[in-house]
Amino acid sequence: MAQEDGSGFFKGRGAQVNTQNKFLKNKYVADHIEGIDEPLLENSSTQLFEETPKKIVSESNSPDLSHMYSLNPYQGCEHGCIYCYARNSHEYYGFSAGLDFERKIIIKRNAPELLEQYFNKKNYKPVCIMLSGNTDCYQPVERKLQITRQLLEVFLQYKNPVSIITKNNVILRDLDILTELAAMNLVHVNISITSLNEQLRQKLEPRTITATGRLAVVQKLSENGIPVRVMAAPIIPGLNSNEVPNIIKAAADRGALAAGFTIVRLNGSIAEIFSDWIYKAFPDKAEKVLNMIRECHDGQLNDSDFGRRMSGGGKVAESIHQMFRMACNRFMAGREMPEYDYSLFVPKKGKQISMF
Repeated sequence: MAQEDGSGFFKGRGAQVNTQNKFLKNKYVADHIEGIDEPLLENSSTQLFEETPKKIVSESNSPDLSHMYSLNPYQGCEHGCIYCYARNSHEYYGFSAGLDFERKIIIKRNAPELLEQYFNKKNYKPVCIMLSGNTDCYQPVERKLQITRQLLEVFLQYKNPVSIITKNNVILRDLDILTELAAMNLVHVNISITSLNEQLRQKLEPRTITATGRLAVVQKLSENGIPVRVMAAPIIPGLNSNEVPNIIKAAADRGALAAGFTIVRLNGSIAEIFSDWIYKAFPDKAEKVLNMIRECHDGQLNDSDFGRRMSGGGKVAESIHQMFRMACNRFMAGREMPEYDYSLFVPKKGKQISMF
């Protein structure tokens, strides 16, 4: 259960509020608090909700993410990263993008079955599918449910390429499958490291493992021949932007082959959630950070312009780009992720194919 630390900041969760869901007309409020004998409390424990979708693989037609195929076994994420762009998607389920996103997790137990159906479509041609394009496929509940492990078993069975992005060391549980996939050039792993500062990490990403723990994951995967890219994302100007070279060096020292980054953008409800959070978590830095984010997005906290929304624009963004390029040239020169092998795909695995 989240606890208030005396300053009005609740530890253990990222968001400090539940924003209004724009799709809902009604909400619970305490307008006349003096007339309530007891405080209006909400359940702060994590709750699981089951969904049985009819399809599981999504294709993005965005110019920034052209032809990116992704699969999300979970919606919502207990990691509680305050900046997470996926928060807005929780509103489609009737929940808030704030605290609800972190404590009301939607699970899709039939995801492995649906993935197999996808691979067995008549005209399917192998493409790389990302786990996950929205929320972390190795978030805490995966330790028990093992939906992601079952999905990896399907990828291995059909020999279809898969890209994974996570910030959780639960991925090491699946080292056996990942090693087999890597031996056939069928997997890339992206480890997200936003900060090496543990005090910042605790408030920015309250239920994730430490940066030290993530670097250990990078090293363990690399030692087992699994190609790893570090994602220094998102970069928040004035908060973690100065850490870019140190993150890339630390990852390179542990075997990472490549690096990537994005600049934070605060679309939809995330602008309210992030602004509320930073005034509570870092009141002295709040105005400066928010103004620098605006500088990167044409004066706005949100940004939907293709080409700029993820990479930013203006002088602040350009300085971050330059720092990133210099760090990669210095610490990762000559390294690259291996190409996927699409020729190994095995259609209709385990099914008898007619000779006529």
